[in-house]
Amino acid sequence: MLDIEGSGLTSKRVRLKMVDRLRTQGITDERVLSVMAQIPRHIFVQEAFASRAYDDTALPLGLGQTISQPFVVARMTSLLLEGRQSLGKVLEIGTGCGYQAAVLAPLSEVVYSVERIDEMLQLAREHLFWLKEPRVRLKHADGTLGMPEVAPFDSILVAAATHDIPPALLKQLAMGGRLIIPMVMDDDGTQYLKRVDYTSKGFEEKLLEEVRFVPLLSGTQ
Repeated sequence: MLDIEGSGLTSKRVRLKMVDRLRTQGITDERVLSVMAQIPRHIFVQEAFASRAYDDTALPLGLGQTISQPFVVARMTSLLLEGRQSLGKVLEIGTGCGYQAAVLAPLSEVVYSVERIDEMLQLAREHLFWLKEPRVRLKHADGTLGMPEVAPFDSILVAAATHDIPPALLKQLAMGGRLIIPMVMDDDGTQYLKRVDYTSKGFEEKLLEEVRFVPLLSGTQ
């Protein structure tokens, strides 16, 4: 039986310490902090790394994938939510283990999450099953194509880095919507978060802090 509540280094006390640390790191949206205080991050990582689940570090998931550090999850979610009452209808590209989708869900009407690696998607399904989260819809597909069948989206979060924003994602962003994506900006591969707001004047872009993500790949496996 999966220990959702956790104990010792996976206990709620440790989770709350993680949230306190996020506050000191500049995360100020209490809606995001409240959600992250509730979600048991340790069930989303490999058992061997469960004791490090609440450390401020990315952890390997296998299959060449990682779970982002708590700060990055909190930061990207806060950027999507900034100045808005809700995330509305959300598209996530790169489901991974499902943790980011679990954080987005309570702040959204519905989250559609796309993952190109079928084995990883099955792990996410298992993790989200334990949380009984009804607002997440998962799909095995090429994330660079988005999900045109249920577009447009109020919020799009991309959990993989690219040199160019896939045109399909911009096309599927609703008027007044917002996209957060890691961009490879330098020849040495340095990545930065980019925020794109779709306004009456067109797409308004803002480059933010440096990050590190796995590359955004097309196709499925």
